[in-house]
Amino acid sequence: MQTNLFAIVAVIKPAGGEMSGLTAHFLFGANVAPLQRHNPGRILRQQDRCTSGMGKMAVKLDEIRVAAQRVASSHGLDVVDLELTGPSKERTLRIYLEKNAEGRAKLKAAIATGDVNLELPVSLTEGTLSPDQLSGITHEDCAGFSRDFGVLLDVEDLIPGDEYTLEASSPGLDRKLSRREDFERFSGSLVKIQTFEPIRNNRHWQGRLAAGAADNITLDLNAVKQNSKTLKTGVNTVEIALSNIEKAQLVPEI
Repeated sequence: MQTNLFAIVAVIKPAGGEMSGLTAHFLFGANVAPLQRHNPGRILRQQDRCTSGMGKMAVKLDEIRVAAQRVASSHGLDVVDLELTGPSKERTLRIYLEKNAEGRAKLKAAIATGDVNLELPVSLTEGTLSPDQLSGITHEDCAGFSRDFGVLLDVEDLIPGDEYTLEASSPGLDRKLSRREDFERFSGSLVKIQTFEPIRNNRHWQGRLAAGAADNITLDLNAVKQNSKTLKTGVNTVEIALSNIEKAQLVPEI
């Protein structure tokens, strides 16, 4: 399958500054109509119509993730998450990226010396956000990754079919947390967590992430106003095993 790569579609930076979802959009496909190739608005409307569900593509997501990380590493990036959505003719593959540990260390050093061109969030200057917690992703990172990854997807035929949209983005203010390293890195941040098994008859928790034991995390529940179900538990902190976390993500503090 021969794929056409068009880098002229769009590079978008939503309001909100760093970590709010920088996005680079590209359209790939062997049989892309002229209107779709040259009309950015048309392509973005396709993304708006995408629905959830991965269909037959779910069987290759692990392979896509491995390939994405391989390309990301060559650009000094890490893959935070990915998702494939939309019906067969309007598929969108979204890759969420951030600077890798080395890249974040360089960014931290640049911030310390004032030698940085990024639009930094207010929470960083106020001290509620650590430089180590920044994604550090730029438009150039998104565009460069998308170009190289699109070629690899085509060569390895990881997404069979004629057409799809590849979207590279920062994780956003409400980024997902999945690895032990994520919870350690974002210690002190507000998070919301859904567990597999209830704890004190409750599966939904929100609080400030604190250091826990090796296989657990601890939430300070006093950090946010709790719902009635959480209040009924009568506890100020909750300890949750990492193996019991079904979903976890940051709660933006704006």
